[in-house]
Amino acid sequence: MAIGEFASATRLPPQTDVGLSTPLYWLYEMGHAALNPSRAMADASRLFLKNPINPVSHTTVGKSMAAACELFERTTRRYGKPDWDISHTVVDGQSVPVHVNTVWNRPFCNLLHFDRAFECPPRRPQPRLLVVAPVSGHHATLLRGTVEAMLPTHDVYVTDWVDAKLVPVAEGGFDLSDYVDYLISIFRRLGGDCHVMAVCQPAVPVLMAVARMEQEEAPYVPKSMILMGGPIDTREAPTAVNTLAKDRGIEWFRRNVITTVPWPHAGALREVYPGFLQLNGFMSMNLDRHLQAHWDLFRHLVQGDGDSAEKHRDFYDEYLAVMDLTADFYLQTVENVFITHALPKGEILHHSLPVKPEAIHRVALMTVEGEKDDISGIGQTKAAHKLCPRIPEDKRAHWEQPGVGHYGVFNGSRFRSEIAPRIADFILSQELPRGATHQRTAPELSTAHADEGPDVFSLSGKVTSLYPRVAPT
Repeated sequence: MAIGEFASATRLPPQTDVGLSTPLYWLYEMGHAALNPSRAMADASRLFLKNPINPVSHTTVGKSMAAACELFERTTRRYGKPDWDISHTVVDGQSVPVHVNTVWNRPFCNLLHFDRAFECPPRRPQPRLLVVAPVSGHHATLLRGTVEAMLPTHDVYVTDWVDAKLVPVAEGGFDLSDYVDYLISIFRRLGGDCHVMAVCQPAVPVLMAVARMEQEEAPYVPKSMILMGGPIDTREAPTAVNTLAKDRGIEWFRRNVITTVPWPHAGALREVYPGFLQLNGFMSMNLDRHLQAHWDLFRHLVQGDGDSAEKHRDFYDEYLAVMDLTADFYLQTVENVFITHALPKGEILHHSLPVKPEAIHRVALMTVEGEKDDISGIGQTKAAHKLCPRIPEDKRAHWEQPGVGHYGVFNGSRFRSEIAPRIADFILSQELPRGATHQRTAPELSTAHADEGPDVFSLSGKVTSLYPRVAPT
């Protein structure tokens, strides 16, 4: 299955036993609809049992019943996309308001700018940083901590991917090559005056996008790319996730996890890897911990420990909010990254054209790994350095963070205190010295529909070069 082979319209997989997976989404929606009355009754009962004017609310029995009602409602509800909840940051010791604006959009992605409203220009340079969020089930808000840590020192942009079930079939498909096209268009939109940070899964398409641009000496490549906990070469220290994909093969995934979006979602009849199946996989990896966490929530509610209960709610409101992935993108990623290892073997394609990481020479490279990462093993991200031999030594860096797992690579206290400062220093080292002339000034990003010059999406499918060799005027 070559990259870019899929047409824009959805179609059923060629397997005869497609019925194994097709009804899953429809049955899931029916189950949700059937539980709506019970969920509403549980929520109403919780409010009644917690009302302070109700004498029962002050008894252990009443508190236990209220806690049980809340647990039932929370475990059966549908969690929507969380808010970013970032209204301020601190720059040079002063609180600065932050406004989240959409400055670029496509059917499957919005580019968000965390615009800081300075009263006075900051003393420290503020390089432009593009954070590429993973398309792996959770919303981009999972990187809230990452964004908060980088905002004091950077002008931050984030790719906010759209839930596939909300995109009508008429908008076309989205596969790995489309992902790369989106990134190239964003680099052009930012005018090359940016650094790109790929968190986990995007490490592969970011490397592909930069390689394709470097192959053609295209303008507007980013100044540096920071790859964090990404599966560049999953042959290095394979994890349980890698082994599972290798053992089962792509056809197993096609038959068992791909289904169609049901009505009344806007993306009805689109083939997807649904969020609820992904969540099932997430939960089953550490089921005992999740069960214990919910039992602890029950105890905290009965004991009146509001702070602990609120921490649980905050975490699971984010963790249980999942999104659907298009089948094309998911299957191509599984096959190319985890089964055939197409990127490190030099066999991966972008719209039928080979991707050559060895062509990268203008873009600096930093890789970050976690010592205890059980998703992307040690060495999988560092392998990017082997694939990019033309990058000068003074434009390379690698950091292995002791004592952190996959999540700790991009979030948490050690990320804030040890990883983020190193990334900031690396980015600053790649900025041009003061007074140097530079023609890569980015256009203003005031609106989502501003004129951004030629776009890869406007080119004919027969064109073999997606990137003009001269900058648009």
